[in-house]
Amino acid sequence: MTTPRRSRSHPRMGRHRPWPWCRHCSGIALDLGSARTRAWTSGRRMILDVPSVTFPGGGATYPIQRGTIVDTPGTSRMLDRLLGHRLPRFGRPLLILTTPVLGGVAYRAQARTAVEVLRPRAVLTVPTARAVATAVDADLSRPLLVVDIGAHLTEVTLLADGAVTDARHTALGTGDLGKDTPPALIADAIVAMVAGMLEQDRTPATLDALRRGALLAGGGALRPDITYHLSGRLHAPARPVPAPHTAAVRGAAHLLRAAHAHPSLPVANSGLGSDLGSGLGAGLGAGLGSE
Repeated sequence: MTTPRRSRSHPRMGRHRPWPWCRHCSGIALDLGSARTRAWTSGRRMILDVPSVTFPGGGATYPIQRGTIVDTPGTSRMLDRLLGHRLPRFGRPLLILTTPVLGGVAYRAQARTAVEVLRPRAVLTVPTARAVATAVDADLSRPLLVVDIGAHLTEVTLLADGAVTDARHTALGTGDLGKDTPPALIADAIVAMVAGMLEQDRTPATLDALRRGALLAGGGALRPDITYHLSGRLHAPARPVPAPHTAAVRGAAHLLRAAHAHPSLPVANSGLGSDLGSGLGAGLGAGLGSE
């Protein structure tokens, strides 16, 4: 398990929010990754951080691969082993789940099926990039570029007014690095995705976000051999957020606290599924849509 640390980020990119403490709320913030699954439950200060693996029949399998849930029952078993015994016996928590920006409806449907083992009264999803921006209290009144470098998936997302306006991904991450795959390959892939966004954007948003500097999250943001090369190739600042490997789940935890505090959220309906694509920072109802 890891404990989030307070740290100061560059003032232009926002500040690291204090860790949410919600003694009387019942909820789960969840970030499902190909290599690691991270969760936070209300009333705790620690993040649960475990390998994304399950053991049917005694052998290890990996139910989440490169941003795709390939084994929904296996994901359920993993979550039950991780969180089932930590939940109130008769409680039904509100659950906020980060999702790959390009995961689409299919990913969200599979994820909601998997988390039913936790008996949620409602499941809300938020794009990982938005959760990262929330974790550091980034200024979302201006375009923002978020780069999430995971173990097996790297995403580049443009946020404008808090909403996703463009996104690219590649099935490449730190878990693929080795003798034949140097760290520069990940940086080069990110640069190519940003270049594609610049070429297709007929507004100044992508260029403005790039000049502002990219936020780096995910485990790859902890690697100077990636971030240094990336800054040079982008010719723009590329700044890791504080504790980048847990930024997504911390952002989801802040959104969870905001959801509990917001009187207009209809969380009483069992099975409710909504997407917080642009949502909570500018008022919980903004951009909230049931599927």
